[in-house]
Amino acid sequence: MIQLRVLSSVLPLLLAIAGCASVPLKEGGTLSSYDRLGPPKGNLSKTRAYVDGAGLASMKTARIVPTTFSPSMSSLTDSEADRVLVANAIDRALCIALSDKYQMLPAGQIADLTVRAVVTDIVPTNKTMAGVSTAVSLGTSVVLPVGVPRLPVGLGGLSVEAEAVDGAGVQRAAMVWARGANSLQNNPRVSEVGDAYGLAVKFGDEFSRMLEIGKEPEGLDLSLPSGQRLQSWFGGKPKYEACDVFGRAPGLVGAVADKVGAPPEWADKRPATPTQ
Repeated sequence: MIQLRVLSSVLPLLLAIAGCASVPLKEGGTLSSYDRLGPPKGNLSKTRAYVDGAGLASMKTARIVPTTFSPSMSSLTDSEADRVLVANAIDRALCIALSDKYQMLPAGQIADLTVRAVVTDIVPTNKTMAGVSTAVSLGTSVVLPVGVPRLPVGLGGLSVEAEAVDGAGVQRAAMVWARGANSLQNNPRVSEVGDAYGLAVKFGDEFSRMLEIGKEPEGLDLSLPSGQRLQSWFGGKPKYEACDVFGRAPGLVGAVADKVGAPPEWADKRPATPTQ
């Protein structure tokens, strides 16, 4: 446990040395209120957040409204398919993570809590540099115990805002979130949304954690994942059928594809029918 605490304290410094993409917090104007958001916090993920822990305590059911995009960022990625890929990754991550606390209901049903997210910015990954980084890392791993870290050039990023409202439309939690890829934690993928796709899961986990504990998280989450989350990560059936509309997680196939720099769509198990 002491080693984990030391790691959590020095990791931000290591990441700063290694290099990471700078992604500013960006408001998209889609939250019902920004007035109660706190000051910016965080080293890896930058956040401004609000959570009503007492108001969330009695909530038992939740539903996900499919993620959308703010008009101000619509031109930053050329491919509609790429945007859908990132949005769906956010929805899937939210649904699986929230299943630890809430009964997840389909979008058309009335729930105690409605969660909606909006992508406010995508910093595209430089595909050429991602390919070079992958080649260098894989090449050095043949002659060295481990491959060299990702080159700190052409890193992508993601910014999202989200809120959870109750049945009366009262905001119970909200977050403006931004994070850039770094050369230690994020493997390069040859895709403009390679980093945004991976960071979508980070956002889903962090926003869900805030709803689960009823307060702003502090530091790294060192808790072990639940059984249902592990099963979902391996591409298994989710705890609630409502989450299946967002497809299954890539699992081991996705992990292998990530290591070799393959675009996320190669392994992503998309839903059988559109979520919109």
